Amino acid sequence: MIMQNTKTTILLSIMALGTLSLGGCQVVSVKNQKVNVTIANERDSILTRSKMSEASLNVLSMTGREAKACAEDPDKCVKDLEAIPQIQDEQLLSTISEIYLTKAIELNGSSNCKISILAKHQSEEKQKLNQQNYNQCLDQQMAMLDKSIRYSYAYLFKTERHPQDRIFNNRQVQIRDFYNQALAKLITTYSARNQYKKVGKQIKVGTSTYSINFNGYPQLDNIDLENLLSSYNLNFSGLRSINRRDGFGAEFVAVLPELKEEPEEKKYIIDPFNYKYKNGINPNIHQPRYLSVSMTAQPKNTTTLQNILHGTEFQLNVYDPYSIEKINVGANEYPLAANFSAPYGLWLAENNLGAAAYLSLIDRDQHLTMPHLYMLEPYNPNKKVIVLVHGLASSPEAWIRLTNDIMGDQVLRENYQVWQVFYSTNMPIFESRYQINAIINQTFASIDQQSPSAKNAVLIGHSMGGIIARLLVSDANLVQPALKMLNNRKYDKFKNDPIFKERLTIKSVPNFDRAIFLSAPHRGTEFADRWFTLAARKIIKLPGAFLGALADSIDDRDINAKNFLKDVGHGLIQNGPSDLSRNSKFTLVTENVMPKKGMIYHSIMGNDTDSTDPNVMSDGIVPYTSSHLDGAVSEKIIKGGHSIQETPEAVLELRRILRLHLSDLGIYKP
Repeated sequence: MIMQNTKTTILLSIMALGTLSLGGCQVVSVKNQKVNVTIANERDSILTRSKMSEASLNVLSMTGREAKACAEDPDKCVKDLEAIPQIQDEQLLSTISEIYLTKAIELNGSSNCKISILAKHQSEEKQKLNQQNYNQCLDQQMAMLDKSIRYSYAYLFKTERHPQDRIFNNRQVQIRDFYNQALAKLITTYSARNQYKKVGKQIKVGTSTYSINFNGYPQLDNIDLENLLSSYNLNFSGLRSINRRDGFGAEFVAVLPELKEEPEEKKYIIDPFNYKYKNGINPNIHQPRYLSVSMTAQPKNTTTLQNILHGTEFQLNVYDPYSIEKINVGANEYPLAANFSAPYGLWLAENNLGAAAYLSLIDRDQHLTMPHLYMLEPYNPNKKVIVLVHGLASSPEAWIRLTNDIMGDQVLRENYQVWQVFYSTNMPIFESRYQINAIINQTFASIDQQSPSAKNAVLIGHSMGGIIARLLVSDANLVQPALKMLNNRKYDKFKNDPIFKERLTIKSVPNFDRAIFLSAPHRGTEFADRWFTLAARKIIKLPGAFLGALADSIDDRDINAKNFLKDVGHGLIQNGPSDLSRNSKFTLVTENVMPKKGMIYHSIMGNDTDSTDPNVMSDGIVPYTSSHLDGAVSEKIIKGGHSIQETPEAVLELRRILRLHLSDLGIYKP
């Protein structure tokens, strides 16, 4: 019995030991996890979370070191990794790149790399010490970024496998992002470290020297930028999408210095065609101040891996991403990264154009005395021009969706450049057309007349801007029809008045050969005669600068100008909203004016009714019978209200027409 119990005890002990042994060895178990977790584990890195990528952590595990300890002393960690021959070149270079980037991000978040807002209240000695610590921290951060750039560049272009051999490799995308982000942060950190110093042809980063090369953007050479902002740090509300081009390089917005305001900018000029501008160019024609810029950093000597990783000479290449799409690295071409929306978004955000539009309507914004024309990208002689004209109480903000989509459509972006007109909509429409005609003609006259950009331009107008657009592509002498609407006394006053005649002699802008009208009340609208609109029309005044300029132009001999001034605000010459009435003299004089012979034009309008009857359809403000034009190459009716230009359907139709225009010119094959 004792013997039996002993055997049983021994057997149970062996089973227990076996169970413990098996339990101790079973370190792997399996369970299902969500797909997003799997993808996150493969793709997340120090850029998207607070720890390194799984690929780098796996390499670090070979050294037996923790990631935190490695980030604290990256040089020691890198030395340990380089001593392990089993680590392949791609693993080594990519991991080291992330190690240095991790340290740079850690420094960026530290208190030493920030200047407290309370620092100005501290003693002078304390402020000096804080500034010293701040500078040292930024220097250390830039040194880490410099090394991250070098190792990521080496991974991308100096391993046995070429980038095209790793096209579907998640790791390559990660390292490209390390490179792009490290370069962007290096430039912005250098700017913070040297904010009051003029940047020369070279910048020093620790022991490294970066020579700046402007061959890809010569217009920026020798210009002191007001600011250089990383596009990665800009977040825009109001832009439906950010249009980028993925590729190699860091994306920036360069802000040019604001030009000194010229006297003509606030002065109303009665005769813009013959006015002698101070510098020979209308100051209300604005070259872009916010520019899309892309940069790459490449070693000057790429013959050896050692030189890339530890040499001193790098070249910082600056590019215009509109004109340069691909760059050469070695014997291969790679797409250049770019952000096309950021400069446009920054321009809109910093100028608050919508508020200016409403203030100008009640004559409270003197900056919109005369029409302005804005180029949204540096002038390109090889691109066709699109000119956009907004409607009543509106601004270039009306075209956000279309403009952004043009930037995002590669075919349109490569073949068009956008100019936007901004004007005061309380002005008589005859006067707006006259002044807008002048500034568009002046802008075209300032460019290369032999270039593709000087012909086959496209004009697009919405609402009141659509009426103006129609009159910009028409030829008509309206002097006699207008005079017939006047009584005998006024007829005698105006029949020889040059100011009156100039406004009523409609001459088309010769550079346009296609126009698109959106929700345009060509024959006026009853909406302008409703009680609440009539009340608003009484509040809306003609611009004081306009009236003042007329008064200033009068002398004792100029009886015609005196007559013109007395009639302003009455009858034929009234504010813009009043002109939109279907019963206004403006509408009666202009409703039958059609685009000149040979002009190609299209109509797009909204219909917020459930009817398909042309006599019933309306966008809520403009009826179909007013916006319809016979002879249009195409007419698109979209379910929606008056602001139809903001809808996806209208934008798609506009993009179709713009591609059709290129196709008709033989530039693009669908």
